[in-house]
Amino acid sequence: MRLRSLALAAAVCTVATGTLAATLSPASAATTGCSVTYQVTGSWQGGFQGDIAITNLGDAISSWTLGFDFPTTTQKVSQGWNGTFTQSGQHVTVTNMSYNGSLATNASTSVGFLGAWSGTNPVPTTFTLNGVTCTGGTTTTTPPTTAPTTPPTTPPATGAAPSLKVSGNKLVNASTGATVKLYGVNRSGGEFACIQGNGFWDGPMDQASITTMRTWKIRAVRVPLNEECWLGTSDVPAAYGGTAYQNQVKTYVNLLVQNGITPIVEMHWSYGQYTGNSAGCSDVKATCQKPMPDAQYAPSFWTGVANAFKGTNAVIFDLFNEPYPERATGDETSGWKCWRDGGTCTGITYQVAGFQSLVNTVRATGATNVIMIGGLAYSNNLSQWLTYKPTDSTGNLAAFAHIYNFNTCSNTSCWDSQIGTTAQTVPVSLTEIGENDCAHGFVDGLMNWADAHGIGYLGWTWNTWDCSSGPSLISDYNGTATNYGQGLKSRLASVSN
Repeated sequence: MRLRSLALAAAVCTVATGTLAATLSPASAATTGCSVTYQVTGSWQGGFQGDIAITNLGDAISSWTLGFDFPTTTQKVSQGWNGTFTQSGQHVTVTNMSYNGSLATNASTSVGFLGAWSGTNPVPTTFTLNGVTCTGGTTTTTPPTTAPTTPPTTPPATGAAPSLKVSGNKLVNASTGATVKLYGVNRSGGEFACIQGNGFWDGPMDQASITTMRTWKIRAVRVPLNEECWLGTSDVPAAYGGTAYQNQVKTYVNLLVQNGITPIVEMHWSYGQYTGNSAGCSDVKATCQKPMPDAQYAPSFWTGVANAFKGTNAVIFDLFNEPYPERATGDETSGWKCWRDGGTCTGITYQVAGFQSLVNTVRATGATNVIMIGGLAYSNNLSQWLTYKPTDSTGNLAAFAHIYNFNTCSNTSCWDSQIGTTAQTVPVSLTEIGENDCAHGFVDGLMNWADAHGIGYLGWTWNTWDCSSGPSLISDYNGTATNYGQGLKSRLASVSN
């Protein structure tokens, strides 16, 4: 998708200090309770540092999620440590890291963060742990002796997502050889929030949000990333770039894998100035969709991402969101050559990293993960994908297409000739599908076609935007479907496992 929602502006001002202690009682344990101490340990004009100490007073727990609300709308978390911080409006959620999730009775852990605010900086007054409000003491509960009459709404755990590989024209489970179709959603935010100085993500990216996704039977999540944020260039606010951004991405991707969901990590926005035909912006920074990856930063980005996830072949690499070099070069033939070979491409003022070079970059790290590449026309044109297909030493190369109601290739005859033909030779997935009218008539027909051809699909997007300005599947992060989103939700209920 080319257009993206703007993130919230960052808040700035002076700061006050405060401490709060509380206890809470998760109903899921026999004896539960904890103390929570929130303290401002440093302050400066426009920002502050907060520390939160948690002591488990009840039975041992193996994982935890802390929640609280800032009292004002201007208080923001900009960077955290010892936990994964996400913020939606005034609500902040912190989930444990792999090394501090287990807390025995009377054991403690602490998390910290850098924040910003304006006006006043009051202390949060209520905390929750694992969804239960702090009450000031421990509670002993007795499990019911009979089974509940209402079945659980969350699907049972299925274990970690499987390692994948290409076998002929199919994606398969590397261990069992079973065919894997990608059914799921895109999770936008990581491509724009950081470069705009508004955090790492757009909305919650924690265990609770993934649990909600699983109620839709989502089994694949595409995670758009920003090249400059990953590399931590000078164009990105330091709090949201480099190691801090990388750690956020790694945490979320690994959490998806642990929950049985296939992550697709992709480079969405990249560096390089382009002002030619169909330009999304005139900015040299990675703030919009460019026609091709740049040779300056893209190889370093993919070296870093491949090193981060090599050995975890449940993770798929999507090299670039939506190429459109033919808009710059003037015709499809020159566009496909630029697509594969890169270098100096007519009409593109920066040096291009062609997809052959990026495949080579990934494989040079030793990563054998499946690599996906889209076609021309914003990944809507696969007409010559097979002709210009890059070589891959591992044989783990797949194609993807994006299809919306406003695209050129938006009818069954085009899908048959381009996507269906390509899918006879290599695996093809529709990694973005959608329509911009808040309805689902178009995607229903598209999913009918895809189901008949054994092709999976991912809806754009699991974000709470106005679905009439851009396809948005949900109206809140409890998973309430928009009218458009209901079409995908209903279909996943019947085709996804």
